[in-house]
Amino acid sequence: MSERHLQPLLHDLVGVVHAPTSALGDAAGQIRPSGVQGVFHADARVLSRAELRVDDREPEPVARGAAGPHGTRFVTLARWLGDPGADPTVRIDRTRLAGPHGITEELHIRSTAAVPVRATVSVDLGCDLAPIELVKSGGSGSPLEAKAGEPGRIEWAAEGLIVTVTGEAAIVDAAGDRAVAPRLSWPVDLTPGGSVTLRWRLAVTDPNAVVATPQAALDWSVPEVRADDRRLVRLLDRSLADLRALRLADPAHPEDVFLGAGVPWFLTLFGRDSLWAARMMLPLGTELAAGTLRVLARRQGTRTDPATGEAPGKILHELRRHEFALPAHELRLPPAYYGTVDATLLWVNLLHDAWRWGLPADQVEPLLPHLEAALRWLGEHADADGDGFVEYVDTTGHGLANQGWKDSGDSIRFRDGRLAQPPIVLAEVQGYAYAAAANGAALLDAFHRPGADRWREHADQLARRFRTAFWVDGRYGPQPALALDRDKRPVDSLTSNIGHLLGTGLLSDDESAQVAALLSTEALVGGFGLRTMSTDDAGFSPLSYHCGSIWAHDTAIVLGGLAQAGFAEAALRLADGLLDAAEAFDYRLPELYGGDDREALGRPVPYPAACHPQAWSAAAAVALLQAGVGLYPDVPGGRVQVRPLAGPELGALAAGGLRVAGAPVTVDVDRSGQPTVTGLPARLTVTIAPHIPTPRPAPPTETPTPTS
Repeated sequence: MSERHLQPLLHDLVGVVHAPTSALGDAAGQIRPSGVQGVFHADARVLSRAELRVDDREPEPVARGAAGPHGTRFVTLARWLGDPGADPTVRIDRTRLAGPHGITEELHIRSTAAVPVRATVSVDLGCDLAPIELVKSGGSGSPLEAKAGEPGRIEWAAEGLIVTVTGEAAIVDAAGDRAVAPRLSWPVDLTPGGSVTLRWRLAVTDPNAVVATPQAALDWSVPEVRADDRRLVRLLDRSLADLRALRLADPAHPEDVFLGAGVPWFLTLFGRDSLWAARMMLPLGTELAAGTLRVLARRQGTRTDPATGEAPGKILHELRRHEFALPAHELRLPPAYYGTVDATLLWVNLLHDAWRWGLPADQVEPLLPHLEAALRWLGEHADADGDGFVEYVDTTGHGLANQGWKDSGDSIRFRDGRLAQPPIVLAEVQGYAYAAAANGAALLDAFHRPGADRWREHADQLARRFRTAFWVDGRYGPQPALALDRDKRPVDSLTSNIGHLLGTGLLSDDESAQVAALLSTEALVGGFGLRTMSTDDAGFSPLSYHCGSIWAHDTAIVLGGLAQAGFAEAALRLADGLLDAAEAFDYRLPELYGGDDREALGRPVPYPAACHPQAWSAAAAVALLQAGVGLYPDVPGGRVQVRPLAGPELGALAAGGLRVAGAPVTVDVDRSGQPTVTGLPARLTVTIAPHIPTPRPAPPTETPTPTS
């Protein structure tokens, strides 16, 4: 039997992050030499072990909690020390803080015993400098030998990385067998009622990292939120702390900030993830969007290179320090990889949306040549076979087989479970393309540049082709297919992808209403959010990465589309699922979780390899806040539409410190759903938009014969 290379589980690990540094350990606070535990800097594991012992015994964990945006405090007990009664009298509080270039730990040991306590506190360390892709595939590096230097100091070095651990007043043992498992130790004497604090720190010198910590201060506002549903406030607080920790910058342009995608696998620049997260954050200001747009524009494709997926005008998928290779999955991605079908379109749409939120003209104008290049990619490179649709295929054999956001190899399935064969034409990508063409035209017109009419016509033609090719008969009436396969057959499973079409302009009002009805079926919304695939489809599995699980960002995107279109009932159902999930995950929404029915366990089932924190999952909290207050500005058009979800079902909701055209804005929605908006620039006119009844989905029919 061949050996399986299994991705390590991380759902129950506890992380701290200050990008590009992150640390993952167990619930007791230990970092053990197994799985994905360790301290990472950018794409390398710089510490693989940090195990605390007292007299060579592990303290017993009893609690843990956040210590600011970058830290965690673990409470443990040494019950074998101190008084002999039932009450513990020796306690160790272990506080781990991540910094941009390493971590620090503080060990606060306190005795309430009536007798003196003497013990030796130690931390066993290890370093393998394993690349992140090796860890992701279930492997590990060989332990490196440490070099002891100045008192209390240990160092490892390889491949340009220098890792240093310093223990204040610590004794270092790095001789003999301890060379690959060095130990810091401190003898401790505590008088009755006494305490002592011990400290050690890890510092990383990494000149080859492709990302850096921003030099700029926090570049979004922190809103003041009052809500009848306190879950929303707690989710927002935790999410904004996580987003603060995920901020990254281009080392050559540290003033431009973007969000790293997630811990631990994706703490770098990811086109799609960074763009979606910045788009969700627009209610808090346009600075993050502007930085993200500029960072990606500098790496916009200029040539045709099948090996990297680069094409003129194309936006990057991901950036690494070296090749990202998972041999067991036949995956080998170059350091700068362009294998994404949607990032270019999302870049255009983010530029447009940031402009509508008030991104100043002097920041938009330098990006217009990149906009024109992106539109040329749409017109000249995105449609390889000339059928008028945007499609993808990996021609290398070692890139991503699927290049939409559902990028696992088995994500594009027919209703009967068969895999679709590439080239693949994804439904939601056609919506992004329609919006990019229409939004690009609006920007070209506004800044007096040529070509707008061409792109409006492009959008109109795409809508007509989509209407003819994608709509199929489904179990609940007409539905957009997930995709077209290589033979242009509709891939007829019912998935969350169709929700991304809302608000793009690709659908008519009647089609949007039908999509809203489909998104209200129990088959899609019977869990804690929106399932990626309906339970009626043969490929459904609640713990499939993209065929039945629930992704927070996916749910938030669709919720936002429903809310803005006025389908409040459907949007509220998704909002409730997302808030219930947030409560279950201690208000840190993971990358994804199981799509089980709510009644199965009464709480969502963790997806065991989900990243947390993750940028677009955390930014989903801001998208939910925006839908709650219903604020939709068009600064260039001089108007703001308000259509809140808050009211009788979600309760009253007020948010101060939102940003429109740089001005602080407050939206206060009472329990009846009546909004009050203050602080808007005087040139903007407010319109209150009504809600639209969500159509009821058609009763389920017998499953039609799948497309052959």
